[in-house]
Amino acid sequence: MTRNRATAIGFIAVLLWSLLAVLTVGTAPAPPLLLNALCFTIGGSLGLIWCWRSGGLASLRAVSWKVYLFGSLGLFGYHALYFSALRLAPAAEAGLIAYLWPLLIVLFSGLLPGETLRTGHLLGAVLGFAGATTIITGGGAEFDASALPGYGLALLCALTWSGYSVLARRLGTAPTSTVAVFCLITAAASWGLHFTLEESRWPLGVSGWGATLALGLGPVGLAFYVWDIGVKQGDIQMLGTSSYAAPLLSTVILVLVGIAAPSWTLAIAACLITGGALLAARASSQV
Repeated sequence: MTRNRATAIGFIAVLLWSLLAVLTVGTAPAPPLLLNALCFTIGGSLGLIWCWRSGGLASLRAVSWKVYLFGSLGLFGYHALYFSALRLAPAAEAGLIAYLWPLLIVLFSGLLPGETLRTGHLLGAVLGFAGATTIITGGGAEFDASALPGYGLALLCALTWSGYSVLARRLGTAPTSTVAVFCLITAAASWGLHFTLEESRWPLGVSGWGATLALGLGPVGLAFYVWDIGVKQGDIQMLGTSSYAAPLLSTVILVLVGIAAPSWTLAIAACLITGGALLAARASSQV
């Protein structure tokens, strides 16, 4: 597989993650850990079926337990920290801090063998982050000192996913099918924590269960498999910067379905994110 094709496959994850917000709204009133358990059960089962149909189950036995531990901690840790951060701090501000992970991917990837961090990557990441800030905060966020524990967890959330994505490159020999095991272990941990910490409130009606199924198949399912291909075989710096398209696309979708109203904030953010992606693409194309 070529580097460009792997990068394009990885970007499918960004497109799928842009559906996360609108689908999550449809799953109410399911609490976070229950939703996490349901979605990762679906995503992991999907992966196992794919492994079985492609004959990849046998290869899973040859994978080191350290790889399974690493991947499961990455998926479970990110979501556990994210949900906890949004419980302890305002959603917009905590979400902004958590969305530092694309910028951190671009910066951390410069430390990988064979990768070079260029000025264009840095400028593109900064512009993309400015665009994400504009979308999430609406142009200005005021941080509340009493919410510092939540902000700290959100920062750990960003570090967890960026670290997982960059370090996954060092596990390039591990097949993408291992993501199915990561998802199932994450689901098992989420089920256990849900029954310990939460009251069971299930999605409502056909629309609620349909949104849950769509989440498990897409943003919390297929997205992790294509992201694994992208970060291992593609241009990880370009993927990191282009990930800022997720909050932009998510906002556009919310506007189209009537959940959010259109504004100049969206237009400004679109220019910043597009400009950042162009700068990063130009930097990545330099020999």
